[in-house]
Amino acid sequence: MKWNRIVVCVTALAFFLVAQSALAADVAKIGIVNAQRVLMTSKAGKAAQAKINAAGKKMEAELKKKGKEIQDLKNRLQREAMVLSKEVRDNREREIRIKINDLKSSQVKYRQELQNMEKKLLGELRKEILKVANELGKKEGYLMIIDRMGVLYAPKKLDITDKLIKEFNRTYAKKKKK
Repeated sequence: MKWNRIVVCVTALAFFLVAQSALAADVAKIGIVNAQRVLMTSKAGKAAQAKINAAGKKMEAELKKKGKEIQDLKNRLQREAMVLSKEVRDNREREIRIKINDLKSSQVKYRQELQNMEKKLLGELRKEILKVANELGKKEGYLMIIDRMGVLYAPKKLDITDKLIKEFNRTYAKKKKK
């Protein structure tokens, strides 16, 4: 009987010690980040968007200028069509077709340039965001930081997007000063 009590006491003590050590262990700290929001709302992301938009507007203005030039040539040809010789009229029509093809190729070229610029700038930003996320994770003891894109559900308290944006803006400001 005495042995039974000792076994029960030792077992209970062992159980409490194991339970206590399990409860005392750190809980895995996980962070969720909305990378798209970081790109859209951070200072560096806004600067990249402004750069892309400025280039896009410049290209659009050039295309509008070429389009207006073509329209002017068409209008001029229509006005003068009755008094022009067939050869001159054919030459002007050919000139208009060449300019239209040039406009179309410029549109394709500009679209490609904008896509390449966007890909390059966003790629650089993503690298910087990853670097800042790694530093934030190490500094604050996160087990992992996951992009919100692949997460179906997570409590709001795990979202560290605002922290990451703040840290990223601070890092961007330092780089900009240099």
